[in-house]
Amino acid sequence: MKKFIDNFSIQSNTYKKYRPEYPTELYQVILANTKGRSQCWDSGTGNGQVAKELAKHFEKVYATDPSENQLIHAEKKQNIEYLVTRSEKTEFKENQFDLITVAQAIHWFDFKAFNTEVRRVGKNGGSLCVWGYGLLKVDKEIDKVIEEFYQYTVGPYWNEERKHIDYRYETIDFDFEESESPQNLKIAVGWNLENLLGFLNSWSSVQHYKNANNGSNPVATIKEELSKIWRKDEVKQVEFPVFMKIGLVEN
Repeated sequence: MKKFIDNFSIQSNTYKKYRPEYPTELYQVILANTKGRSQCWDSGTGNGQVAKELAKHFEKVYATDPSENQLIHAEKKQNIEYLVTRSEKTEFKENQFDLITVAQAIHWFDFKAFNTEVRRVGKNGGSLCVWGYGLLKVDKEIDKVIEEFYQYTVGPYWNEERKHIDYRYETIDFDFEESESPQNLKIAVGWNLENLLGFLNSWSSVQHYKNANNGSNPVATIKEELSKIWRKDEVKQVEFPVFMKIGLVEN
């Protein structure tokens, strides 16, 4: 099985504070494609932001992540059980889940092993919903600065798996019968410059850059550049394109 890559334990608090929430429309799509409401599994849950939403609709939510430090910061609810484990091999029962979700994480998985596990623990006729979001958009001037930062400043420091995000998950091994997924989903938030810089600091490529350059933070450079065109107290509309795959579990 593919080796676990722990990119987010160090900045887990930053990750929770600055990562955007998913829109209501996304959960509506998930629920519309899920028959049962008994148990679901949020795989690669991170700080549990998806688990807490699913807990509103399912009797029991299991949320797993291999990073214990991420789960420490997860919101606790009575019907959510958090477990430190990899997604490719769990101790769940066969045919247990009506729904399995993976948000902005499947590109880190061993695809073949995960597909096998989904078929084992998912109910026949259940759903697998995976999604992610791409590079944010603000306006032409700011987008140019962020694109250059993404491609050139920290570009060499992204893990190879990042390419699956750039290709909107069209390159992952999704070995399930697919339902049509919406093409116009997006995350829309009102952010000030501090929010944006906090989000950039949660990137794994930024951590890799710091590790390779004696702790020097590349976000400091982009902060100086953005401060010239984004006032400190100014709130701007920030959008992230969301892409999604919905699969039918058959076992």
